[in-house]
Amino acid sequence: MLKPALQLRLGQQLTMTPQLQQAIRLLQLPVLELQAQIREALESNVMLEAEDESGSLETGESALEPQYESTYESPAPSAEASASNEHSEHTEHTDNERAESAEAEQPLDIVEDQDWSDTPVTGQSDTPWSGDDDHSQDFSDARGETLQEHLTWQLEMSRLNEREMRIGAAIIDAINDDGYVIEPLDEIARNLQPELVVATAEVERVLTHVQAMDPAGVGARSVSECIELQLRQLDPDTPGRDTALAIAAGYLDQVAEQQYALLRRQLRVTEEELENALVLVRACQPRPGSSVHSVPAEYIVPDVFVRRTERGWAVDINPASLPRIRVNQSYAGLIGRSADHAMLRTQLQEARWLIRSLEIRNETLLKVARCIVQRQSAFLENGDEYMQPMILKDVAEAVQMHESTISRVTTNKYMHTHRGVFEFRYFFSSHVAASDGTEMSSTAIRAKIRKLVAAEEPDKPLSDSRIAEILSREGVLVARRTVAKYREALGIPPSSERKRVSVR
Repeated sequence: MLKPALQLRLGQQLTMTPQLQQAIRLLQLPVLELQAQIREALESNVMLEAEDESGSLETGESALEPQYESTYESPAPSAEASASNEHSEHTEHTDNERAESAEAEQPLDIVEDQDWSDTPVTGQSDTPWSGDDDHSQDFSDARGETLQEHLTWQLEMSRLNEREMRIGAAIIDAINDDGYVIEPLDEIARNLQPELVVATAEVERVLTHVQAMDPAGVGARSVSECIELQLRQLDPDTPGRDTALAIAAGYLDQVAEQQYALLRRQLRVTEEELENALVLVRACQPRPGSSVHSVPAEYIVPDVFVRRTERGWAVDINPASLPRIRVNQSYAGLIGRSADHAMLRTQLQEARWLIRSLEIRNETLLKVARCIVQRQSAFLENGDEYMQPMILKDVAEAVQMHESTISRVTTNKYMHTHRGVFEFRYFFSSHVAASDGTEMSSTAIRAKIRKLVAAEEPDKPLSDSRIAEILSREGVLVARRTVAKYREALGIPPSSERKRVSVR
Protein backbone atom coordinates (compact mmCIF):
# COMPACT_ATOMS: atom_id res chain seq x y z
CA MET A 1 0.00 0.00 0.00
CA LEU A 2 1.37 3.42 -1.02
CA LYS A 3 1.77 6.11 1.60
CA PRO A 4 3.05 9.70 1.41
CA ALA A 5 6.69 10.32 2.35
CA LEU A 6 9.21 13.15 2.29
CA GLN A 7 12.56 12.77 0.50
CA LEU A 8 15.52 15.16 0.19
CA ARG A 9 17.47 15.17 -3.09
CA LEU A 10 20.50 17.14 -4.23
CA GLY A 11 20.91 17.95 -7.90
CA GLN A 12 22.08 20.53 -10.41
CA GLN A 13 20.14 22.03 -13.27
CA LEU A 14 20.58 24.94 -15.63
CA THR A 15 18.35 27.93 -15.11
CA MET A 16 18.03 30.26 -18.09
CA THR A 17 17.96 33.61 -16.36
CA PRO A 18 16.75 36.66 -18.32
CA GLN A 19 20.29 37.99 -18.37
CA LEU A 20 21.62 34.74 -19.86
CA GLN A 21 18.87 34.68 -22.47
CA GLN A 22 19.66 38.26 -23.46
CA ALA A 23 23.39 37.52 -23.74
CA ILE A 24 22.71 34.52 -25.98
CA ARG A 25 20.35 36.53 -28.18
CA LEU A 26 22.78 39.43 -28.61
CA LEU A 27 25.69 37.12 -29.30
CA GLN A 28 24.12 35.64 -32.41
CA LEU A 29 22.81 38.92 -33.86
CA PRO A 30 24.69 40.42 -36.84
CA VAL A 31 25.90 44.00 -36.58
CA LEU A 32 22.98 45.72 -38.31
CA GLU A 33 20.35 43.88 -36.27
CA LEU A 34 22.31 44.55 -33.10
CA GLN A 35 22.44 48.26 -33.88
CA ALA A 36 18.67 48.28 -34.36
CA GLN A 37 18.24 46.46 -31.04
CA ILE A 38 20.37 49.05 -29.24
CA ARG A 39 18.50 51.95 -30.83
CA GLU A 40 15.24 50.43 -29.68
CA ALA A 41 16.61 50.05 -26.15
CA LEU A 42 17.75 53.70 -26.14
CA GLU A 43 14.26 54.83 -27.13
CA SER A 44 12.42 52.70 -24.57
CA ASN A 45 14.75 52.85 -21.55
CA VAL A 46 15.31 56.27 -19.94
CA MET A 47 18.25 54.90 -17.97
CA LEU A 48 20.29 54.43 -21.14
CA GLU A 49 22.02 57.19 -23.04
CA ALA A 50 24.28 57.19 -26.08
CA GLU A 51 27.63 58.88 -25.77
CA ASP A 52 28.83 61.17 -28.54
CA GLU A 53 32.23 60.85 -30.10
CA SER A 54 33.74 63.65 -28.01
CA GLY A 55 32.49 62.35 -24.66
CA SER A 56 34.58 60.34 -22.23
CA LEU A 57 33.20 57.11 -20.86
CA GLU A 58 33.00 56.51 -17.18
CA THR A 59 34.56 53.39 -15.78
CA GLY A 60 32.73 50.63 -13.98
CA GLU A 61 29.35 49.10 -14.66
CA SER A 62 27.90 52.30 -16.08
CA ALA A 63 29.97 52.34 -19.25
CA LEU A 64 30.61 50.21 -22.29
CA GLU A 65 33.92 50.63 -24.09
CA PRO A 66 33.88 48.53 -27.25
CA GLN A 67 37.33 49.48 -28.46
CA TYR A 68 39.11 46.32 -27.46
CA GLU A 69 42.42 45.38 -28.99
CA SER A 70 44.46 42.25 -28.83
CA THR A 71 47.61 41.39 -30.71
CA TYR A 72 48.52 37.85 -31.63
CA GLU A 73 52.29 38.13 -31.63
CA SER A 74 53.72 36.01 -34.39
CA PRO A 75 56.86 36.83 -36.34
CA ALA A 76 55.13 35.96 -39.63
CA PRO A 77 56.21 32.27 -39.66
CA SER A 78 56.67 30.36 -42.88
CA ALA A 79 53.72 28.53 -44.35
CA GLU A 80 55.38 25.12 -43.86
CA ALA A 81 56.06 25.72 -40.17
CA SER A 82 52.58 27.03 -39.58
CA ALA A 83 51.03 24.04 -41.28
CA SER A 84 53.10 21.48 -39.36
CA ASN A 85 52.19 23.05 -36.02
CA GLU A 86 48.50 22.83 -36.76
CA HIS A 87 48.21 19.30 -38.17
CA SER A 88 48.25 17.48 -34.85
CA GLU A 89 45.31 19.45 -33.47
CA HIS A 90 42.66 18.48 -36.02
CA THR A 91 40.12 15.65 -35.68
CA GLU A 92 38.59 13.41 -38.33
CA HIS A 93 35.32 15.29 -38.47
CA THR A 94 34.38 16.45 -41.96
CA ASP A 95 31.59 18.95 -41.28
CA ASN A 96 31.50 21.83 -38.87
CA GLU A 97 27.71 21.99 -38.91
CA ARG A 98 27.28 19.11 -36.46
CA ALA A 99 27.13 21.48 -33.47
CA GLU A 100 24.07 23.37 -34.75
CA SER A 101 21.64 20.91 -33.19
CA ALA A 102 23.07 21.57 -29.73
CA GLU A 103 22.41 25.30 -29.81
CA ALA A 104 18.99 25.12 -28.23
CA GLU A 105 20.17 22.77 -25.49
CA GLN A 106 23.60 24.02 -24.48
CA PRO A 107 24.28 27.17 -22.47
CA LEU A 108 26.42 30.09 -23.38
CA ASP A 109 29.74 29.94 -21.56
CA ILE A 110 29.27 32.92 -19.25
CA VAL A 111 30.59 33.55 -15.76
CA GLU A 112 28.43 36.34 -14.37
CA ASP A 113 31.02 37.63 -11.93
CA GLN A 114 33.86 37.63 -14.44
CA ASP A 115 35.86 40.84 -14.84
CA TRP A 116 35.18 42.18 -18.32
CA SER A 117 37.58 45.11 -18.15
CA ASP A 118 40.02 43.37 -20.53
CA THR A 119 37.35 43.26 -22.95
CA PRO A 120 35.06 39.76 -42.99
CA VAL A 121 30.22 36.91 -49.98
CA THR A 122 31.19 36.51 -48.96
CA GLY A 123 34.81 35.09 -48.53
CA GLN A 124 36.61 35.60 -51.66
CA SER A 125 34.97 34.56 -54.84
CA ASP A 126 35.44 30.92 -55.80
CA THR A 127 34.88 31.49 -59.50
CA PRO A 128 37.53 29.66 -61.55
CA TRP A 129 37.97 32.34 -64.20
CA SER A 130 39.21 34.80 -62.57
CA GLY A 131 46.15 45.94 -45.57
CA ASP A 132 45.44 49.08 -44.88
CA ASP A 133 44.13 50.42 -41.53
CA ASP A 134 41.26 52.45 -42.95
CA HIS A 135 38.18 51.70 -40.85
CA SER A 136 35.89 54.01 -42.76
CA GLN A 137 32.66 52.75 -44.29
CA ASP A 138 31.50 53.54 -47.81
CA PHE A 139 27.88 54.21 -48.60
CA SER A 140 26.23 54.89 -51.92
CA ASP A 141 22.87 56.14 -53.07
CA ALA A 142 20.42 53.28 -52.63
CA ARG A 143 17.96 54.83 -55.09
CA GLY A 144 17.97 52.89 -58.37
CA GLU A 145 15.92 53.28 -61.54
CA THR A 146 14.06 50.19 -62.68
CA LEU A 147 13.99 49.08 -66.29
CA GLN A 148 10.26 49.88 -66.56
CA GLU A 149 10.86 53.42 -65.28
CA HIS A 150 13.73 53.86 -67.73
CA LEU A 151 11.59 52.73 -70.67
CA THR A 152 8.54 54.72 -69.56
CA TRP A 153 10.64 57.89 -69.48
CA GLN A 154 11.73 57.26 -73.07
CA LEU A 155 8.17 56.47 -74.11
CA GLU A 156 6.95 59.78 -72.72
CA MET A 157 9.66 61.60 -74.66
CA SER A 158 8.68 59.94 -77.95
CA ARG A 159 6.41 61.39 -80.61
CA LEU A 160 3.73 58.69 -80.42
CA ASN A 161 0.07 59.62 -80.18
CA GLU A 162 -2.04 58.90 -77.10
CA ARG A 163 -3.29 55.55 -78.44
CA GLU A 164 0.21 54.34 -79.23
CA MET A 165 1.43 55.58 -75.85
CA ARG A 166 -1.11 53.35 -74.07
CA ILE A 167 -0.10 50.38 -76.20
CA GLY A 168 3.56 51.09 -75.49
CA ALA A 169 2.88 51.27 -71.75
CA ALA A 170 1.21 47.83 -71.93
CA ILE A 171 4.24 46.44 -73.77
CA ILE A 172 6.62 47.86 -71.19
CA ASP A 173 4.59 46.24 -68.41
CA ALA A 174 5.10 42.89 -70.16
CA ILE A 175 8.92 43.26 -70.20
CA ASN A 176 10.82 41.40 -67.47
CA ASP A 177 13.98 42.54 -65.70
CA ASP A 178 16.18 40.91 -68.37
CA GLY A 179 14.57 43.09 -71.06
CA TYR A 180 12.42 40.44 -72.78
CA VAL A 181 8.72 40.61 -73.65
CA ILE A 182 7.28 37.63 -71.74
CA GLU A 183 3.67 37.86 -72.95
CA PRO A 184 2.36 37.09 -76.45
CA LEU A 185 1.34 40.16 -78.43
CA ASP A 186 -2.26 38.98 -78.81
CA GLU A 187 -2.53 38.68 -75.03
CA ILE A 188 -1.21 42.22 -74.64
CA ALA A 189 -3.91 43.36 -77.06
CA ARG A 190 -6.60 41.55 -75.05
CA ASN A 191 -5.38 43.14 -71.81
CA LEU A 192 -6.06 46.59 -73.28
CA GLN A 193 -9.75 45.79 -73.75
CA PRO A 194 -12.40 47.11 -73.25
CA GLU A 195 -10.84 50.54 -72.80
CA LEU A 196 -8.86 50.18 -76.03
CA VAL A 197 -9.57 47.75 -78.88
CA VAL A 198 -6.40 47.10 -80.89
CA ALA A 199 -5.19 44.49 -83.34
CA THR A 200 -2.09 42.38 -82.84
CA ALA A 201 -0.47 44.01 -85.87
CA GLU A 202 -0.83 47.41 -84.21
CA VAL A 203 0.81 46.11 -81.03
CA GLU A 204 3.67 44.72 -83.10
CA ARG A 205 4.10 48.08 -84.83
CA VAL A 206 4.42 49.88 -81.48
CA LEU A 207 6.80 47.15 -80.31
CA THR A 208 9.28 48.24 -82.97
CA HIS A 209 9.37 51.68 -81.31
CA VAL A 210 10.04 50.07 -77.91
CA GLN A 211 12.79 47.92 -79.42
CA ALA A 212 14.53 51.09 -80.62
CA MET A 213 14.86 52.34 -77.05
CA ASP A 214 17.83 52.11 -74.73
CA PRO A 215 19.31 49.65 -73.79
CA ALA A 216 19.93 48.03 -77.15
CA GLY A 217 18.09 44.72 -77.52
CA VAL A 218 15.28 45.54 -75.11
CA GLY A 219 11.81 44.35 -76.07
CA ALA A 220 13.03 41.18 -77.80
CA ARG A 221 11.00 37.99 -77.64
CA SER A 222 13.96 35.61 -77.88
CA VAL A 223 17.73 35.60 -77.53
CA SER A 224 18.05 35.45 -81.30
CA GLU A 225 15.94 38.57 -81.77
CA CYS A 226 17.77 40.32 -78.91
CA ILE A 227 21.18 39.82 -80.54
CA GLU A 228 19.79 40.73 -83.95
CA LEU A 229 18.42 44.03 -82.59
CA GLN A 230 21.84 44.92 -81.22
CA LEU A 231 23.64 43.97 -84.42
CA ARG A 232 21.31 46.08 -86.58
CA GLN A 233 22.40 49.17 -84.66
CA LEU A 234 25.95 48.72 -85.97
CA ASP A 235 27.23 50.52 -89.03
CA PRO A 236 26.32 48.52 -92.18
CA ASP A 237 29.98 48.61 -93.24
CA THR A 238 31.14 46.85 -90.05
CA PRO A 239 33.18 43.78 -91.05
CA GLY A 240 31.26 40.57 -90.36
CA ARG A 241 27.93 42.30 -89.62
CA ASP A 242 25.91 40.42 -92.26
CA THR A 243 27.39 37.08 -91.22
CA ALA A 244 26.69 37.89 -87.58
CA LEU A 245 23.04 38.64 -88.44
CA ALA A 246 22.80 35.27 -90.17
CA ILE A 247 24.30 33.54 -87.13
CA ALA A 248 21.84 35.30 -84.81
CA ALA A 249 18.92 34.31 -87.04
CA GLY A 250 19.50 30.56 -86.97
CA TYR A 251 22.94 29.34 -85.92
CA LEU A 252 23.32 30.23 -82.23
CA ASP A 253 23.18 26.55 -81.27
CA GLN A 254 26.25 25.80 -83.38
CA VAL A 255 28.08 28.69 -81.72
CA ALA A 256 27.16 27.40 -78.27
CA GLU A 257 28.44 23.93 -79.21
CA GLN A 258 31.56 25.46 -80.81
CA GLN A 259 30.95 23.70 -84.14
CA TYR A 260 32.86 26.32 -86.05
CA ALA A 261 33.95 24.15 -88.96
CA LEU A 262 30.35 23.12 -89.65
CA LEU A 263 29.19 26.70 -89.21
CA ARG A 264 31.72 27.97 -91.77
CA ARG A 265 30.54 25.42 -94.34
CA GLN A 266 26.87 26.23 -93.76
CA LEU A 267 27.39 29.97 -94.08
CA ARG A 268 29.96 29.60 -96.90
CA VAL A 269 32.30 32.19 -95.45
CA THR A 270 36.02 32.43 -94.91
CA GLU A 271 37.77 31.97 -91.58
CA GLU A 272 38.34 35.70 -91.26
CA GLU A 273 34.69 36.53 -91.97
CA LEU A 274 33.48 33.96 -89.43
CA GLU A 275 35.94 35.19 -86.84
CA ASN A 276 34.80 38.81 -87.28
CA ALA A 277 31.17 37.74 -87.05
CA LEU A 278 31.74 35.73 -83.87
CA VAL A 279 33.45 38.71 -82.26
CA LEU A 280 30.35 40.81 -82.94
CA VAL A 281 27.95 38.14 -81.65
CA ARG A 282 29.93 37.60 -78.46
CA ALA A 283 30.01 41.35 -77.83
CA CYS A 284 26.21 41.45 -77.64
CA GLN A 285 24.43 41.49 -74.29
CA PRO A 286 21.97 38.56 -73.98
CA ARG A 287 20.33 40.25 -70.97
CA PRO A 288 20.06 43.92 -71.92
CA GLY A 289 17.82 44.76 -68.98
CA SER A 290 20.57 43.91 -66.51
CA SER A 291 22.43 47.08 -67.46
CA VAL A 292 19.56 49.16 -66.09
CA HIS A 293 17.92 46.97 -63.49
CA SER A 294 20.41 46.72 -60.66
CA VAL A 295 19.90 45.60 -57.09
CA PRO A 296 21.18 48.17 -54.58
CA ALA A 297 24.52 47.19 -53.12
CA GLU A 298 24.32 45.50 -49.74
CA TYR A 299 27.21 46.55 -47.56
CA ILE A 300 28.75 44.28 -44.97
CA VAL A 301 29.88 45.90 -41.75
CA PRO A 302 32.84 43.89 -40.43
CA ASP A 303 32.76 42.93 -36.76
CA VAL A 304 36.54 42.82 -36.39
CA PHE A 305 39.56 44.20 -38.20
CA VAL A 306 42.73 42.15 -38.71
CA ARG A 307 45.87 44.09 -39.56
CA ARG A 308 49.56 43.39 -39.71
CA THR A 309 51.81 45.04 -37.13
CA GLU A 310 55.48 44.77 -36.25
CA ARG A 311 54.56 42.33 -33.47
CA GLY A 312 52.27 40.13 -35.57
CA TRP A 313 48.59 40.14 -36.42
CA ALA A 314 46.44 42.61 -34.48
CA VAL A 315 42.74 41.88 -33.97
CA ASP A 316 40.47 44.85 -33.17
CA ILE A 317 36.75 45.05 -32.53
CA ASN A 318 35.21 47.45 -35.04
CA PRO A 319 34.40 50.53 -32.92
CA ALA A 320 32.00 51.84 -35.58
CA SER A 321 29.81 48.74 -35.46
CA LEU A 322 28.25 49.55 -32.08
CA PRO A 323 27.09 52.79 -30.51
CA ARG A 324 28.73 53.56 -27.16
CA ILE A 325 26.11 53.56 -24.43
CA ARG A 326 26.11 54.02 -20.67
CA VAL A 327 23.75 54.36 -17.74
CA ASN A 328 22.38 57.86 -17.25
CA GLN A 329 23.86 58.68 -13.86
CA SER A 330 21.61 61.72 -13.42
CA TYR A 331 18.49 59.57 -13.45
CA ALA A 332 20.12 56.70 -11.57
CA GLY A 333 21.04 59.03 -8.69
CA LEU A 334 17.43 60.12 -8.29
CA ILE A 335 16.07 56.64 -7.65
CA GLY A 336 14.98 56.14 -4.07
CA ARG A 337 13.68 53.20 -2.11
CA SER A 338 10.04 54.11 -2.34
CA ALA A 339 7.57 52.02 -4.32
CA ASP A 340 7.06 54.90 -6.73
CA HIS A 341 10.47 54.23 -8.24
CA ALA A 342 9.93 50.52 -8.91
CA MET A 343 9.69 50.98 -12.70
CA LEU A 344 12.83 53.10 -12.78
CA ARG A 345 14.72 50.50 -10.76
CA THR A 346 13.59 47.85 -13.24
CA GLN A 347 14.82 49.93 -16.18
CA LEU A 348 18.12 50.54 -14.39
CA GLN A 349 18.61 46.80 -13.95
CA GLU A 350 17.74 46.19 -17.63
CA ALA A 351 20.23 48.87 -18.68
CA ARG A 352 23.00 47.24 -16.65
CA TRP A 353 22.13 43.84 -18.10
CA LEU A 354 22.29 45.20 -21.65
CA ILE A 355 25.68 46.81 -21.06
CA ARG A 356 27.04 43.63 -19.50
CA SER A 357 25.64 41.52 -22.36
CA LEU A 358 27.34 43.76 -24.92
CA GLU A 359 30.62 43.43 -23.03
CA ILE A 360 30.20 39.65 -23.05
CA ARG A 361 29.50 39.70 -26.78
CA ASN A 362 32.57 41.78 -27.58
CA GLU A 363 34.85 39.73 -25.34
CA THR A 364 33.63 36.44 -26.83
CA LEU A 365 33.83 37.74 -30.39
CA LEU A 366 37.36 38.97 -29.86
CA LYS A 367 38.47 35.72 -28.25
CA VAL A 368 37.13 33.60 -31.13
CA ALA A 369 38.51 35.95 -33.80
CA ARG A 370 41.94 35.90 -32.17
CA CYS A 371 41.92 32.09 -32.15
CA ILE A 372 40.92 31.94 -35.83
CA VAL A 373 43.69 34.39 -36.81
CA GLN A 374 46.24 32.40 -34.84
CA ARG A 375 45.30 29.13 -36.53
CA GLN A 376 44.94 30.60 -40.02
CA SER A 377 48.00 32.85 -40.02
CA ALA A 378 49.41 30.87 -42.97
CA PHE A 379 46.30 31.75 -45.00
CA LEU A 380 46.69 35.44 -44.15
CA GLU A 381 50.31 35.30 -45.26
CA ASN A 382 50.01 33.21 -48.44
CA GLY A 383 46.38 32.74 -49.54
CA ASP A 384 43.76 30.01 -49.93
CA GLU A 385 46.19 27.19 -50.68
CA TYR A 386 47.55 27.48 -47.13
CA MET A 387 44.21 27.33 -45.35
CA GLN A 388 44.42 24.91 -42.42
CA PRO A 389 41.62 22.40 -41.65
CA MET A 390 39.58 23.62 -38.69
CA ILE A 391 36.21 22.73 -37.17
CA LEU A 392 34.10 24.24 -34.42
CA LYS A 393 35.46 21.79 -31.87
CA ASP A 394 39.03 23.00 -32.42
CA VAL A 395 38.14 26.60 -31.54
CA ALA A 396 35.81 25.54 -28.71
CA GLU A 397 38.62 23.61 -27.03
CA ALA A 398 41.11 26.44 -27.54
CA VAL A 399 38.90 29.13 -25.99
CA GLN A 400 37.26 26.73 -23.50
CA MET A 401 33.70 27.33 -24.65
CA HIS A 402 30.93 25.09 -25.93
CA GLU A 403 30.63 24.37 -29.64
CA SER A 404 27.15 25.91 -29.70
CA THR A 405 28.64 29.18 -28.46
CA ILE A 406 31.26 29.11 -31.23
CA SER A 407 28.51 28.38 -33.73
CA ARG A 408 26.61 31.47 -32.62
CA VAL A 409 29.71 33.66 -32.71
CA THR A 410 30.73 32.56 -36.23
CA THR A 411 27.29 32.97 -37.84
CA ASN A 412 26.81 36.22 -39.77
CA LYS A 413 30.00 37.70 -38.30
CA TYR A 414 32.62 39.15 -40.63
CA MET A 415 36.35 39.76 -40.46
CA HIS A 416 38.11 42.45 -42.46
CA THR A 417 41.61 41.43 -43.57
CA HIS A 418 44.08 42.65 -46.16
CA ARG A 419 42.86 39.76 -48.35
CA GLY A 420 39.22 40.84 -48.21
CA VAL A 421 36.18 40.55 -45.96
CA PHE A 422 35.38 37.01 -44.86
CA GLU A 423 32.63 35.50 -42.82
CA PHE A 424 33.98 33.66 -39.80
CA ARG A 425 32.55 30.43 -41.20
CA TYR A 426 34.82 30.74 -44.22
CA PHE A 427 37.80 29.70 -42.10
CA PHE A 428 36.17 26.40 -41.07
CA SER A 429 36.50 23.46 -43.41
CA SER A 430 36.81 19.68 -43.44
CA HIS A 431 40.12 17.97 -43.96
CA VAL A 432 41.63 15.46 -46.37
CA ALA A 433 44.49 13.16 -45.49
CA ALA A 434 47.86 13.77 -47.14
CA SER A 435 50.39 11.14 -48.14
CA ASP A 436 52.74 12.08 -45.29
CA GLY A 437 50.07 11.48 -42.65
CA THR A 438 49.18 15.15 -42.24
CA GLU A 439 45.89 16.78 -43.18
CA MET A 440 44.89 19.47 -45.69
CA SER A 441 41.89 21.77 -45.70
CA SER A 442 39.23 21.24 -48.35
CA THR A 443 39.41 25.00 -49.01
CA ALA A 444 43.10 24.64 -49.87
CA ILE A 445 42.33 21.74 -52.21
CA ARG A 446 39.64 23.76 -53.98
CA ALA A 447 42.17 26.58 -54.42
CA LYS A 448 44.64 24.13 -55.97
CA ILE A 449 41.95 22.83 -58.36
CA ARG A 450 41.04 26.39 -59.36
CA LYS A 451 44.73 27.16 -59.99
CA LEU A 452 45.22 24.02 -62.12
CA VAL A 453 42.17 24.78 -64.25
CA ALA A 454 43.23 28.40 -64.76
CA ALA A 455 46.67 27.26 -66.00
CA GLU A 456 45.49 24.43 -68.28
CA GLU A 457 45.88 24.51 -72.05
CA PRO A 458 42.65 25.72 -73.68
CA ASP A 459 42.51 22.89 -76.20
CA LYS A 460 43.57 20.24 -73.66
CA PRO A 461 41.57 20.80 -70.45
CA LEU A 462 42.35 18.65 -67.44
CA SER A 463 39.90 15.87 -66.62
CA ASP A 464 38.89 15.11 -63.04
CA SER A 465 41.07 11.98 -63.07
CA ARG A 466 44.05 13.96 -64.34
CA ILE A 467 43.59 16.60 -61.63
CA ALA A 468 43.42 13.83 -59.01
CA GLU A 469 46.71 12.41 -60.32
CA ILE A 470 48.43 15.81 -60.18
CA LEU A 471 47.22 16.39 -56.62
CA SER A 472 48.38 12.90 -55.62
CA ARG A 473 51.88 13.68 -56.86
CA GLU A 474 51.78 16.78 -54.64
CA GLY A 475 50.88 14.60 -51.67
CA VAL A 476 47.11 15.27 -51.60
CA LEU A 477 45.21 11.99 -51.72
CA VAL A 478 41.82 12.73 -53.27
CA ALA A 479 39.57 10.52 -55.38
CA ARG A 480 38.18 11.52 -58.75
CA ARG A 481 34.70 11.83 -57.20
CA THR A 482 36.08 14.28 -54.63
CA VAL A 483 37.68 16.37 -57.35
CA ALA A 484 34.39 16.42 -59.26
CA LYS A 485 32.53 17.53 -56.12
CA TYR A 486 34.96 20.36 -55.42
CA ARG A 487 35.00 21.39 -59.09
CA GLU A 488 31.20 21.64 -59.18
CA ALA A 489 31.25 23.62 -55.92
CA LEU A 490 33.61 26.11 -57.59
CA GLY A 491 31.25 26.43 -60.57
CA ILE A 492 33.81 24.96 -63.00
CA PRO A 493 32.24 23.01 -65.88
CA PRO A 494 33.61 19.55 -66.80
CA SER A 495 36.54 19.22 -69.17
CA SER A 496 34.29 18.43 -72.14
CA GLU A 497 32.56 21.78 -71.78
CA ARG A 498 35.79 23.69 -71.08
CA LYS A 499 37.39 22.54 -74.26
CA ARG A 500 37.85 25.41 -76.64
CA VAL A 501 38.12 24.62 -80.30
CA SER A 502 40.11 27.16 -82.29
CA VAL A 503 38.43 28.78 -85.27
CA ARG A 504 39.77 27.18 -88.43
